[in-house]
Formats: sequence, C-alpha cells, structure tokens
Amino acid sequence: MKHQPTLDIILQGREYRVACKPEEREALLAAADHVDAKMGEISGKTKSSGERLAVMTALNLAHELLTKPASNKADQASAASFDTDEFTRRIGAIVARLDEMMKGQEKLF
Repeated sequence: MKHQPTLDIILQGREYRVACKPEEREALLAAADHVDAKMGEISGKTKSSGERLAVMTALNLAHELLTKPASNKADQASAASFDTDEFTRRIGAIVARLDEMMKGQEKLF
C-alpha cells in the first residue's frame, strides 16, 4: 500500500489527521481555518455540536458558495461553468473521508 502524506488539522478543539498532498498543504490549512471559524460561528448561534454542527456548517458553506454573486466577468464565466454535481460529489467524498478518519478518533475519548 502506497504511503499517503497526512496533515493534522484542528476543528473545534479536536485534532484530525487527513490525507494531504504536500502541494495542497497550505490550501487545506486555510480551508480548515475557515471551516473552524464557521463552525464556531454556527455553534454560538445554534448551540449545535458534533455531527449536527458539521452538517450545518457544510450546508452553510455550500449555500454561501452557490449563492455568492459574481463580482466581475471572470467570476461570471466561472459561475456559469460551475458543475454542481461535481461539487456535490466532491463534498460527499470529503465527508466520507472525514467520517473514516473520525472513526479512530472516537476511540480516544
């Protein structure tokens, strides 16, 4: 089995180890910071936690992305070619990867 590089990220005070190519490290860290901030915001408003908080955050981020107005012609062209099916598939793959990684994390508590 080929060794996949990993990266430890922290979301809501919990550490998760995720597969990450070295060239994607900075982008994943930035994404983790953004998700953690959004989770904190939603948690404060809804008092949600755990899986419910993760799902609410994913839905909020997806909604923001899909309803964000295009600010210039380049953005408009990009939005016109946005593949929501591919986006949904990729979100599902990320959730599945996180679920798989979290199985081992639950044994720690």
